[in-house]
Parts: sequence; structure tokens; C-alpha cells
Amino acid sequence: MSRLVMKFGGTSVANIERIRNVARHVKREVDAGHEVAVVVSAMSGKTNELVAWCTEASPMHDAREYDAVVASGEQVTSGLLAIVLQGMGIQARSWQGWQIPIKTSDAHASARIEDIDGSEIITRFRDRKEVAVIAGFQGIDPKTNRITTLGRGGSDTSAVAIAAAVKADRCDIYTDVDGVYTTDPRIVPKAKRLDKIAFEDMLELASQGAKVLQVRSVELGMVHNMPIFVRSSFDKPEDIDPHANQPPGTLICGEEEIMENHVVTGIAFSKDEAQISVRQIEDKPGVAASIFGPLADANINVDMIVQNVSEDGKTTDLTFTVPAADYNRAKDTITAAKATIGYKRLDTATDVAKISVIGSGMRSHAGVAAQAFSALAGRNINIRAITTSEIKFSVLIDTAYTELAVRTLHTLYGLDQA
Repeated sequence: MSRLVMKFGGTSVANIERIRNVARHVKREVDAGHEVAVVVSAMSGKTNELVAWCTEASPMHDAREYDAVVASGEQVTSGLLAIVLQGMGIQARSWQGWQIPIKTSDAHASARIEDIDGSEIITRFRDRKEVAVIAGFQGIDPKTNRITTLGRGGSDTSAVAIAAAVKADRCDIYTDVDGVYTTDPRIVPKAKRLDKIAFEDMLELASQGAKVLQVRSVELGMVHNMPIFVRSSFDKPEDIDPHANQPPGTLICGEEEIMENHVVTGIAFSKDEAQISVRQIEDKPGVAASIFGPLADANINVDMIVQNVSEDGKTTDLTFTVPAADYNRAKDTITAAKATIGYKRLDTATDVAKISVIGSGMRSHAGVAAQAFSALAGRNINIRAITTSEIKFSVLIDTAYTELAVRTLHTLYGLDQA
């Protein structure tokens, strides 16, 4: 017998019929003798609707009241799923975040989980054979007893954190895809589903644009060594053997559990990028701080950074990228600090895309990035900027070449035959 946490996203619970399908997945695991907690998102589109209502009520609304409104979507889903499970003869109870409780920081709309007391859920597993149906995405600030939310995609984070708190054997993330692929199959039809992927590789994929899992959920899985299994909620529940070693899907686990690491695991891409170049700055200590300090104060994340010094060594150009959503704020922030920075010109571009090549196997293989640069040059794709780390490198290119670049690199590293 195992203890499982099963998480279902918005498309999986989009209407009552799909909630019944989710209930059949849960019943399959309960009938197999497993102890089960279920974490649910709001029904598809509901959170967007609630956010729009808040904005319509007042564009400058109180973040605490925003959380009170948007957290209701998951509460509705958890109650409906508990009702359906009870109708199937399964002992089930819905839980809101504050009832467990899931204690969080006080950063409303983007709170971080600080502690979860899973003892009552574990007791009910043992004494009542009860399925816990938990509203994801939410918790409580213990200092004020106010509902908090974890930011978009926070139900994934809720699920992994709850799995750690109840000492589950595995956290199953059911979604509208059947696992993690070497890249987006819509871009590269030859993309292959990975049976297993290391936490580190998945963390890079998620942070570089892959939309399968929220980054914080992977971080939590890695910290607590909690295996995460990504699988499809649209597979027929009755066609899946709950005792199988691994049904269709991708297991995210420790690197030591993967027999053989490929040099490259996957290719991620993001079109939500903007490039800013600060030209002809005096090359002296503190210049970078004068640029990136104000951006940090404005809570703008900077990603790729490239610095070029002039031939005479007196001036420098500094180029960096920010999320497209922060582009205007970043440009305004740099413009406002012009007197302090002392630059001559500001160049910007929004028609850029970031392509990232990820793989733990890079640690022990030289020349992986050089192959990519050569292949992209062969396709006449100009590289605007480059960043590297131990298991990843990223290039910034013109958006128009995104699909060609992804396909070229996917083939280059043998992922078409993975």
C-alpha cells in the first residue's frame, strides 16, 4: 500500500463530467488500497474570471481581498469533487488551505508556503480511510488569519508541499499532457516523452519556458526528495493498472535513479522576452549596480547579461533581458536613473526569443554549446546573447527563427531518436 497525492489542474476539472472522470481516477487508487489526498485547481477559466472581477471592481484593489476572491475557485472544485466521491461510496472530505492549515508568508497573491501540519489528514487516512480533497493554490497567514494565495500555478506547489507534509510515496500531477517531452511537440512533432528526468533538469526546463510544471513545485520536490509523476488525466481511468511500476507519464526524481543520462535532456524556449542595451556607459566600479539596483528595487528579474568594453577601455555597453511583461517598467526604471548611470543611448527590442539547451550530461562533455553555435550559424540564425551554467546554456535570437532553432537543436543532439 502506498500513500499518494494526486493533483488535477483546471482543464481536468473544467466541468462536472470531467470532475466525475477525476473521481474515477481517485477511486482506482483507493480500490488498489492506497491512501489518497487530492489537490485540485479551480475549474478552467474560473481564476481568470475572478481576477477580472477584482480588476473591474477596482483597478487598485486590496491584495488581501483579491486573495479572498480568487481562492474561492479551488474551494468550489474541492467541494464538488468530494460530493462526487461520496456519491461513489468513497469516504471523502474537502479541505480549504486554512483548515489543514497551510501556513504561508504574508505576501498576498504570491505567498510562499512556510509550514504544513499534515497530522490530521494522516490520522483520517488511518482511522477513517478518508480521502482528503484539498483546495490548491491557497493557505493562511498565521499572523493575520487571512487567506493567502501562492501565485499562478500554485496548485502544483501545494500538491508537492502536501505530499512532503503527509510523507507520501509519490506526488502525481495529472494534467492535459501525458508527461514531459524533449521539447514542445507542437513545434517538433518528433519530440519524445521522457520516462524519467532528474529534478535539476526539470527545474531548468520549467524555469526556461516549459509550461508543464510550476518552478517552485520542482524546487520543493528536489528539497524534499519527493518523486513527482506527470501524467494525463484524459487517459481512461479503467485502462490504467494502479499496481504497474510506471504507467504512461514522466517520473521526476533524483539523478541517482536514472540509469543513463543523455548529454542533452531537452530544449526549452520562451518568446516572452525583451532585450535592453545600455550604451556608452563610463567603465568604472559601481556602474552595474547603478543599473541593476533600481531594477531589483522594482522587483524586475533580469536574466541574460552581456557586457562589452570599448577598445579604449573608457566606456562599456551592457545588454540584458527581462520578462516581456516587465519591459515597459524596466525601460522606465533605467530612463529614470539616467543621471546616475550616465549612459548615452538606450536600445531595446521585444522581438526576441530565448532558446535553452538543458542536460545534466553536459557536466562531463565538452563542446556541447559550440556544436549549437555552429548549427545555428549554418541556418543563418544570429545569436544576440549567450548565457551558460553547468547543465544549461541559453541563446537569445530573433523571434522569427524560434521554431527553426528549436528543430535544428533537437535534431543536432539526437533527441529525434531519444
